[in-house]
Amino acid sequence: MTRRRRDGDDDDYKYMQLIDASSSINQRVNLIGIVIETTLPKSTKGTDLFCSVKIVDETQPGPLSVLFFAETVEKLPRVASNGDIMMLSRVTISTRGSEVYAMYNKKFSSFALYEGRDFGEREFAHYQSSRNFSFREQDKRLITGMRKWLMRTKIEGLNDFNVLREIKKGERVNLLCKIIHIYKVKKDKWMFFLWDGTDAPPACIEAKLEDEMENPLPLHLEPSPLSRDILCTFPTVGTVMRMIIDQSYKISINSIRTNIWVKFVNIKCEVVAGLWQGVLMPFSSLCILSDDDDRVLDCQRTYNERVPSKWGRMPFTSFPWPSHMTETDHPDVPFVTLMNVLTHAEVTCKYRCVVRVVAIFPWRADDFHSPCGIYRIRLTLEDPTARIHAFLYAEDGIKFFGNDLSVDILTRKRNLLLGIGEGDECEHTLENVSRNPPWVECCLKSYYLDRNDGWGSRNYRIFGTAFVG
Repeated sequence: MTRRRRDGDDDDYKYMQLIDASSSINQRVNLIGIVIETTLPKSTKGTDLFCSVKIVDETQPGPLSVLFFAETVEKLPRVASNGDIMMLSRVTISTRGSEVYAMYNKKFSSFALYEGRDFGEREFAHYQSSRNFSFREQDKRLITGMRKWLMRTKIEGLNDFNVLREIKKGERVNLLCKIIHIYKVKKDKWMFFLWDGTDAPPACIEAKLEDEMENPLPLHLEPSPLSRDILCTFPTVGTVMRMIIDQSYKISINSIRTNIWVKFVNIKCEVVAGLWQGVLMPFSSLCILSDDDDRVLDCQRTYNERVPSKWGRMPFTSFPWPSHMTETDHPDVPFVTLMNVLTHAEVTCKYRCVVRVVAIFPWRADDFHSPCGIYRIRLTLEDPTARIHAFLYAEDGIKFFGNDLSVDILTRKRNLLLGIGEGDECEHTLENVSRNPPWVECCLKSYYLDRNDGWGSRNYRIFGTAFVG
């Protein structure tokens, strides 16, 4: 079957349904379909760039891939949002093994992209097309028909996605998120910073306690800390997950920009030093979403409802309340996130947070005191937004742990904070323990040291907090 522009047109102006195109091997055809997936632009072995776009229509049980090659990123299709409409002229149907696909030839093929929903005044105006594309009045009927089908049909793969709070270690997911920052690690290697307003689940900590002096648990996965100016552009609520992109994927980084919503398809989620990291697989792809996409609007709505809530800055997984292991002297002060702490405008300030203690130095309880008996401990704290070092010193340490200097009692309290079970208390077995520390509340104060440490000379100290078991 074909969709005709008007009776009497030659074959160059017929649009073929995808189910028929799949059996038209080695023929040039014209197609129209709904975009459900787009890969990242990649470099080829030659001088061209490459991407593929998957389209569906009402006749095809599965998507048809269209392969594009072009000299520049600008000549490749730049799909604004999944669910948009693509018109293709003179593409060749080919096969590779059992797979049927359409090949776009940059010399004689043409394409145009139209908004699938929320088109407003741009009802029949394409937002991108190849130079040789020619629009005809009769195309309006095809575009209207495709939009009507899109509105009444739930298309498989179009709305299949996860958010960060749903990820699991080692699983492949389709992740809906916003690219909030791109960091160049080194030549041909970049790091994406991804966010969606939700909290990734707390990961287990595998690090050995005794390694904290020589190989401390990192505060971040990037080689050097981001400047405070950059951190101040980050949202203060919700996990920011890192994803490494290197040249082995041959991706054109110039085609990606920040502050856009995207859907990554088939990425893997891993845990590195207790921090979540996305892994781009060779078969992963990217779908760019518009700011008014329904799924994006849902994420933004959820975030906007969360932020002003009294409990909105508590980690999702700490509800209905963190463990009652600690108490603070300021129970009525609203909670803030560690990203709030890092980006606060004033250097000296006091805060109340819900955190996990993921590392402690020195790790032996009998080294918690100086030779003259003063507490001096560095804790590594984390919440879904950040990690920091915070110190317990002198009278704040007495407030926290109490006056009892018994090593056994201090060891037991340390183990509870770090998520070490009763059966793992023996120092011999601590090396291989997988820990899941509990959420605890604490009060923090930031203060200034007269030195340039790359973080605006801010340091953090626990105060007004008592361990009550």
